[in-house]
Amino acid sequence: MSDEKKRLLDRLSPGVLKWGINLWPPFLGAGIKIKHIAPDFRFIEVRMKLRWYNKNYVGTHFGGSMYAMTDPFFMLMVMKYLGSDYIVWDKAASIEYKKVARGTLSAQFRVTEEELQLIKYHADTNEKYIFDRPIDLTNDAGEVVASLVRTLYVRKKNNL
Repeated sequence: MSDEKKRLLDRLSPGVLKWGINLWPPFLGAGIKIKHIAPDFRFIEVRMKLRWYNKNYVGTHFGGSMYAMTDPFFMLMVMKYLGSDYIVWDKAASIEYKKVARGTLSAQFRVTEEELQLIKYHADTNEKYIFDRPIDLTNDAGEVVASLVRTLYVRKKNNL
């Protein structure tokens, strides 16, 4: 992400970011909605209702949309904390489908101050820091329907 866009992220309020992402065409088309962003950006809740336009051939949630539900959030949370002196990328992800996915799916992203300080420490003292963040997608009953692992890459810009 360019420095200009990172600076924009630094200035965005949770409400404006929520509004913008909810209108972003890939999320809008998949029916993915941010329900809540905490004022400190340490918690984000995302939901996706099963609709005619996001179901697969057998009438359940399309796996690609489930995968997309988790795409930018850990990266944005870390970027917001670290600021524009750091490069943060989603490097990889994997998904394991556990149950048939119907109804409304939810994903809750949380990062603690301690986790963010550890990420900053590693990025400051190493050439790069690569780490995994697990996330579960749950259905209306709170059952895990899919588990994902997102791999993030972080490095300080002057550690080139």
